[in-house]
Amino acid sequence: MLEELKEEVIVNKVGGRFKLSTIIQKRMVALNRGARPLVEIPTKNLMKIVIQEILEDKIYLDRTGNVAIKGEVAPDVEEYFDAGPGLDDLA
Repeated sequence: MLEELKEEVIVNKVGGRFKLSTIIQKRMVALNRGARPLVEIPTKNLMKIVIQEILEDKIYLDRTGNVAIKGEVAPDVEEYFDAGPGLDDLA
């Protein structure tokens, strides 16, 4: 196991162990499919690359549960979620 995963810093950075597991899995899939690493470290180990991306705040989980890259425009969440009734509908 990587030493960084034993520390609470990375767990707290992403908001919990479940979110950490999710972001690692999804980002590793993206890297396996050809996405470019966002950090330059001397390794081909995808897990180490993802951990470094998280520690450097390069990636995060957006509100839809997808991996997002810091600084990129987030997708419009309105197309993913129904906003529900408006205040006028409740009267």
